This record gives sequence, structure tokens and C-alpha cells, in this order.
Amino acid sequence: MIWLRSCIFNVLFMSITGFSSVIAMALLPLHPRFTRRFIRLWARGLLWLLRIICGIRLEVTGLQNITPGPAIIASKHQSAFDTFVWLALLEQPNYVLKRELLDLPFWGRVARHSGAVAVDREGGAHALRGMVRDAKRVLDEGRPLVIFPEGTRSAPGERVPYQPGVAALVMGSGVPCYPVATNSGRHWGRRAFHKKPGVISISILPALPAGLTRKPFMEALEAQIEAETARLMGGP
Repeated sequence: MIWLRSCIFNVLFMSITGFSSVIAMALLPLHPRFTRRFIRLWARGLLWLLRIICGIRLEVTGLQNITPGPAIIASKHQSAFDTFVWLALLEQPNYVLKRELLDLPFWGRVARHSGAVAVDREGGAHALRGMVRDAKRVLDEGRPLVIFPEGTRSAPGERVPYQPGVAALVMGSGVPCYPVATNSGRHWGRRAFHKKPGVISISILPALPAGLTRKPFMEALEAQIEAETARLMGGP
């Protein structure tokens, strides 16, 4: 039954995403906020499909910790689920994503138009400065920015090094940064076909103290995210 439900969802996911990308292309002449509103409908539709077809519900705690205005959401990344859920949870957010995704047909142009912040992971300091510059445009508009500090998906229980890009964003902008933990990989695994029923939990922690220098900031961010993720996963 899980296989059948997963198959139905995956087919619908790909079909709806492709169709939505074509529709979103028609919105490109308009202000990006209209594109972002349409993308939010797409993301909410996927959450509904996950619940109805796969029996996966979403539980979010700590959303009240995020104050209105610009913010950096530093989230644990275990699943493709993480790449769209914030579009449904927040008001007109953007993601920091790898540059290659902007080269995708249709979707890449829509993401670029909506304000996605691209980073070349092999570009070194020059790419980091470009990311901070582009991110500032999002934050200056008073909108939240989602970044995955690990830079890639990790399997549940796996620890991968946290990348310095998130520190560069926080130090360069001065906006609050919220650590986020999740157990999404338990139900929608990395590159996994099967979608396992249950509850995907997202825990938004209070903002890290302002004024931290790079090293203490990175240590506090990783410690809080990993500790809360372990709690959500139900193990040490």
C-alpha cells in the first residue's frame, strides 16, 4: 500500500510541478509577488496531497518565534520536502539554492524571477559575496530567507559539516537567525521513492543571540539544530 500511495503521489507531484511551472511562466511579466503567491498555492497543494494520499501530516512548533520582517531561517535539510514547505509556512520567502537549479527549464526562470538566491558552491569567496549581495535584496524587502546550513541533504542521524555561508549572511545583514530542526527524512527520505505515513515535525527555535562572532555563532547554530533534531528523531 505504501508503494502504491507513493507511486500515485510521485506521479502527481511531477505532473503538477511541471504544469505549475508552465503557468508560472505566464506570470513573469508581472511583479514577482504574484509569482510568489502562485508558488505558495503550489506548495500548499503538495502538503494537501501528502496528507490525503500518503498519510503524512505536518506539525510545526515555534512558528510564533519568528517576528515579522526580515529573517534568516537556518533549517536542517533531510528531504526534498524541506525545499517547498517554507513556501507554504511563511509570507513570500525565498530560498538560498545551488546555482545549477536556475538552469532548469521553466522552473529555473520562475525561481530567478521570484527572487531565489543562488550560490556557486565551488565559487569560493567571490560566490559567497555574490550570495550575500543577492540575499540582502530579499531581506531589504522585509521578507524571510531560508538557507540549509549543511549545504546538502543529510540522512536521519547523519552529521555533515555546516557551511560558513549562513554566518556570512547573518554577519552581513544583522537580521535575526532562527535555527530549525526537522525529522522530514524519516517519512520522505533522501532520493527515496517511498513516502512513509506519519507526522513530519518542524521545530523553530528562538533566534540566536545578536552580536555573536562567526565561530561562536556557527557552534551555537549547529549545537541547537542537531540537539533538537535528535529529540525529534527520538534518540540521543
